[in-house]
Amino acid sequence: MPTVTTHEAKTHLSRYLAAVEAGEEIVIARGRKPVARLVPFATGRGKKRPKVGRILGPEFDVPNEALAPLTKRELKDWGL
Repeated sequence: MPTVTTHEAKTHLSRYLAAVEAGEEIVIARGRKPVARLVPFATGRGKKRPKVGRILGPEFDVPNEALAPLTKRELKDWGL
């Protein structure tokens, strides 16, 4: 892991960014004291998100009663 000064990092930033994109880590130091580490950004490509509306678990049937209109008694109980 190479160490560079802040002045060198500012002067050659694009060079160091290319090295980081290639997987290298770079330490930036103020004088001889390390103050930061330049590392590749985690892209999160490990797990893909499911498409919207896709069923993740086993398929299931919705009973017709669940979609039936409420009775007058049920409407009254709900205050509608």
